[in-house]
Amino acid sequence: MAAAGSLMLFLTFSLFSCFGTGSSTAQVPLLMWSAEGLPPAPSSPAGHVTSDEQLGSYLTSAFGSGAHTVLLFLQDKLSKDDFTAFAGVFGNEQDGVFRNLKALLRSSASSVTFPSLAWSPSTSTVALLEERLGVSPAPVDVDALSRVDVDASVSNLLVINLPYCTSWQKSCREVLRNNDEMIAKVVSTMEDKKAPYIAMYTGGRPSRVMSEPAPAVERPVARSLLQAAIPEVRPPVVFNASGGPCIMLWARNLNVSFSPSANWTDLAVDTPSLTESMCNSTNSLLVLSYPSGITLSFSMSQRFYPVSARNWFTLDSVQLQSDGVTASFVGSRAIYAPAEYSFHCQSVSSFRDALLVPNSTNRNVSDWRLNFIDFQIQGFGLTNGTNFSYASDCAGFFTPGIWMGLLTSLLMLYIFVYGLHMIMQLNATDRFDDPKGPSISVSQSE
Repeated sequence: MAAAGSLMLFLTFSLFSCFGTGSSTAQVPLLMWSAEGLPPAPSSPAGHVTSDEQLGSYLTSAFGSGAHTVLLFLQDKLSKDDFTAFAGVFGNEQDGVFRNLKALLRSSASSVTFPSLAWSPSTSTVALLEERLGVSPAPVDVDALSRVDVDASVSNLLVINLPYCTSWQKSCREVLRNNDEMIAKVVSTMEDKKAPYIAMYTGGRPSRVMSEPAPAVERPVARSLLQAAIPEVRPPVVFNASGGPCIMLWARNLNVSFSPSANWTDLAVDTPSLTESMCNSTNSLLVLSYPSGITLSFSMSQRFYPVSARNWFTLDSVQLQSDGVTASFVGSRAIYAPAEYSFHCQSVSSFRDALLVPNSTNRNVSDWRLNFIDFQIQGFGLTNGTNFSYASDCAGFFTPGIWMGLLTSLLMLYIFVYGLHMIMQLNATDRFDDPKGPSISVSQSE
């Protein structure tokens, strides 16, 4: 396809792909451009989802047998909707955040677009490129690229990681605009080095997953009008001991970060191993071991408190382990619940309104952070392995809004009582001048 219209065609595919019948709901886009020639992408109908085998076949024909330097701009998350929302189409080009990317696609000798590339946790664009090029990926810092010598006689796979916006970061528009400027900076550096390259821009996983339409089934019209789509919810993590379910955990996001500038990694999307977990009547240990080599451990205990005449459980500590290094976070006094209850909190983090306090002397882990969203855990008193017990929420009853309302009400009540008191103190005069009587005269003295 023509280089000048490649991005516009990509956006056109984005708008029409929703009418296709693709088999996968998780998809990421892929853009390729090069100063050298690229073979044309195979023609496909609107809504077609490119499989790993089809992409691998195309990369084999694109790379051939020679040496190539591939610049892989791997964004943490990316979907077609990001281009639709922020590309600045339909007369709003000046407000788009992909201006540099559009200019690169127009100025390149050839470019290829895959609007819908099938994605799953077991697939990886990096692994596919590593197999086709026969080299290991090399993460590259943008500022250090100018000092790196690129040998064009051998194949190179340079990976530039780009962040994606989250709810606690700056806006998506600003993050994507910074990524666009970073792409332009890297390409400019490679052109200054006079090094031939093939650039690729894609996502590590989708930023938005659209649900598939339900298959057509004949139902009564009156009933179908009242039906609503129910979003898919991941099941909780359940550890079963010999006596049945023992520990249960669920979170919408289990975000971990190993430095302030690193991307957040959501562990909730992967399936962990629970082989090292244990539980008894007084202590529970839930160990989540992930395929990426990261381990997350939750240590809980329960004891009897005579003042309340009941057992309470507490989340004593959370440990994060990666590459043999362990960081420990101590649970504050706010993470507790009755032993037969579960604990729930909308946000459990180690850096903002921290409920998990860092407790590591190792300087290598001083920047490690945790942020759990919509977090719920129960380590004792489970009656079944599908439902939590009644939840004790971390939000207190007297929130700042309630306190503001109470103080405002008390102030208004005070003003009302004071005004009523002043009105009750008013007295009418009991004597009046007689208008028919003699007037009061005051003699004047000279």
